[in-house]
Amino acid sequence: MEQEELAGKILAAAWQVHSTLGPRLLESVYETCLAHELRKRGLKVERQKIVPAEYDGLTFDEGFRIDLLVEDSIIVELKTVASLLPIHEAKCLPTCASPTTG
Repeated sequence: MEQEELAGKILAAAWQVHSTLGPRLLESVYETCLAHELRKRGLKVERQKIVPAEYDGLTFDEGFRIDLLVEDSIIVELKTVASLLPIHEAKCLPTCASPTTG
């Protein structure tokens, strides 16, 4: 499946979850429901995948956690905020390690 097609499926599922649940719930609720919706659509989903960080020749197991990794290729970072701040965008920048190697 091409990235654009996969992204479209993820967006459609996210819209379905948001339309059904509405705003103002905890991030964990949306994450659980979105993972379920994506699996219903036949997609492979990993929740809270640990991505190690590399520094000074060492690998640290707890670099950060990906909310959802879909089909081993698209990272979904969920936010339940009134507006996005620079700190939210920082989690979406390229990392030191590939999500599929950790």
